[in-house]
Amino acid sequence: MTETELAPITLFVYNRPLHTRQTVEALQKNELASESEIFIYSDAPKTERAVEDVARVREYIKTIDGFKKVTIIERSENWGLADSIIDGVTKIVNDYGRVIVLEDDLVTSPYFLRFMNEGLEFYHCNPEIMSISGYTLPPVCMSFPENFPDDIYLNYRNSSWGWATWADRWNLVDWEIKDYRQFINDSERQKQFNRGGDDLTNMLKLQMEGKINSWAIRFSYAHFKHRMYSICPRYSYVNNIGLDGTGTHCDKTRIFENDLSRAKRTCTFIKDIQLNKDVMLEFWRFHRKKSLIVRGINKVSRDLFNRNVIR
Repeated sequence: MTETELAPITLFVYNRPLHTRQTVEALQKNELASESEIFIYSDAPKTERAVEDVARVREYIKTIDGFKKVTIIERSENWGLADSIIDGVTKIVNDYGRVIVLEDDLVTSPYFLRFMNEGLEFYHCNPEIMSISGYTLPPVCMSFPENFPDDIYLNYRNSSWGWATWADRWNLVDWEIKDYRQFINDSERQKQFNRGGDDLTNMLKLQMEGKINSWAIRFSYAHFKHRMYSICPRYSYVNNIGLDGTGTHCDKTRIFENDLSRAKRTCTFIKDIQLNKDVMLEFWRFHRKKSLIVRGINKVSRDLFNRNVIR
């Protein structure tokens, strides 16, 4: 693989200097880091509380080396993660044709960049593949069929924890979801969307109601709408270290941790890859269980709130 074929890395950072350092240091240890360009988008502080940590992050990213070229884009205003990613990825992917995307709380295997670049090259002419995902759920969350032979699997749903795509796929996304009214009135379409997880339709509702601001659910919807899929690794190349209570949208948990030492240096990609129904059933069951737990927590919270109000 020559350096002219390597996709640029786009890293989005905000106000977590310790997480950012771990993310960058892991990325620097990747085999292809020194041959890869990296673009670092630093969002401006949203509140006074974030000013100091944003400054610390910006001070650190100015010291980063180990890549072919480092370009830093400092936002002068707070964009928020969703808008910053949509804007940054759109610019870089349209300039380069393909892109690898990370956020500031993702630690990668030394083979992450190799997996991403080889996947991008292998599937760039396949109209059914919309993205390459670097993360997969650990064994505690889902089980693969016994003697599962492959290094990868096809998924209805993309992962936002380290991923890649091409300009022609990214530009298919309708960020306004103009067909939402038609979708939300069609229970069969909702059922089909939820094949990638029972939480997908609910998250899209929250997005359209303005209760969350997520680029990822809209990207997932584009996979569904265009009948496209994501390539996922059998063994994860990514760990999310931000699930420690410091993130904006995430609670504290260790359930999603993977053993990155199991990630393979070279994966065997499959030209005419097909959905594995057993894998997808396991994947769906996990998200079904997760959404039921979340609903239960929300119900308890509402009940406690109502009791306090009544009192």
